[in-house]
Amino acid sequence: MICIIRISGQVGLKKEIVETLNRLRLKRKYSCVVLNPSEKNLGMIKKVRDFVAFGELSDVDFENLIKARGQPIEKSKKIDAKDAVEKIKKGKKYEELNLKPFFRLHPPRKGINSKLHFPKGVLGNHKEKINDLLKRML
Repeated sequence: MICIIRISGQVGLKKEIVETLNRLRLKRKYSCVVLNPSEKNLGMIKKVRDFVAFGELSDVDFENLIKARGQPIEKSKKIDAKDAVEKIKKGKKYEELNLKPFFRLHPPRKGINSKLHFPKGVLGNHKEKINDLLKRML
């Protein structure tokens, strides 16, 4: 599973970049989506890699993300995080599981350098280190 976190705001971005971010459901700063890797998704990530942080998300952290920040569509129904992770990995959609397809996160604790790429800053491909950034934002 690929976790994508939007870092930059909307001011000064090209129209095609804003459209790609909207298609990824990243409409606000510090919003997050978790997607299955496909050719289309990887192409969109490649296009917006200078404005987002992304990487490979572990199952444990995905479960914690759903517990902490998963919002139900219908408030009366409960969400089982372990069951949701299993079904999303198999290909079910978030709407079928009564989950909104995006997560709203806090700004990261201890701050970030939002203008530089990964080793010095936060933008770009984090690979396995995205889990650390995500824990700071929950």
